[in-house]
Amino acid sequence: MNPSGSGPRVQAITSRDNPLLRQLRRLVEDGSGYRRAGVLWLEGDHLCSALRQRGGLARQAVLTEDAWAQPALRELAQWASAVAVLPAGLFAGFSGLASPAGIGFLIDSPVPPAIAPTVPSLVLDRLQDPGNVGSILRSAAAFGVHQVLALQGTAALWSPKVLRAGMGAHFALALHEGLDIAALDALSLPWVATSSHAATALPQADLPTPCAWVLGHEGQGVSAALLARCALQVRIPQPGGEESLNVAAAAAVCLYESARRQA
Repeated sequence: MNPSGSGPRVQAITSRDNPLLRQLRRLVEDGSGYRRAGVLWLEGDHLCSALRQRGGLARQAVLTEDAWAQPALRELAQWASAVAVLPAGLFAGFSGLASPAGIGFLIDSPVPPAIAPTVPSLVLDRLQDPGNVGSILRSAAAFGVHQVLALQGTAALWSPKVLRAGMGAHFALALHEGLDIAALDALSLPWVATSSHAATALPQADLPTPCAWVLGHEGQGVSAALLARCALQVRIPQPGGEESLNVAAAAAVCLYESARRQA
C-alpha cells in the first residue's frame, strides 16, 4: 500500500487492538485526555483542511479504505507525516460521530503563546457546554478576536465536541485554558461583561476598543469577582421579552457589535 516516491509512510491496520486505535478511543472517550496525552484527534475533512490551511502539522492521518480511494481525501491524508488506512468498521469503533467522516488527523497538542496584553480578547468564565464553547470560538475568529482565555471550570477547549462546534476556528486563535483569575492580570485592556441586570444597553454603550469581553457560566453568569474588575457591564436588549439569551448567541451579538464599530 505504500505509495511510490517520497510520500508519507502508509500502514494498513486490520486489528481493533492496534495501539494507535486504542489511543484514539481513549482520546474520544475522555474529552480532556489530550492534556495528559499531549496529542489530540481532529475528525473530519473540514477540521483537517482547516489545520492544513493554517500551516499546522499532523503527525498521523487515519482514514478508511473508502476514503483512501477518493483522490481528494487521499491527497489530504498524504500531507501528514504518516498514514494509517483501515476498514470502515474499525474507524467507526472510535469515531465520535454518528456518521463517521472517514478521515482524521492526530496532532500534537498546541502550546499557547504568552498572553498578549493588548489584543482583542475573550474571557470564558466556567462555561460548561462544549457546543456553546465551540460556537463562541467560531464567533471570536469570525469577528477578529484573536485571543481566548478560559478559566478553570470551562469545558476543555480542544475536546472533540468543542472542536466540532468550532468548525476550524481553533486554528485562527491563541487559546489559553485552565487559568485562574490571577492569570488575567496579564491583560492591560478594559474588560466588558454581559449581564442581564446591567443598566447600560449594548447599542448605547461606549465600548472601549480594543477590549476583553467576559462571558459567564450558562446558569450563574459572570462571577462577582470578575464583574468587580470590569470597566463596563452591558445588557443586550430583548424586546421579545425573554429573560436571557443563550451565552453563545450573546457572544455573537457582542462581538459583532465591537467589530461593527471598528469597521
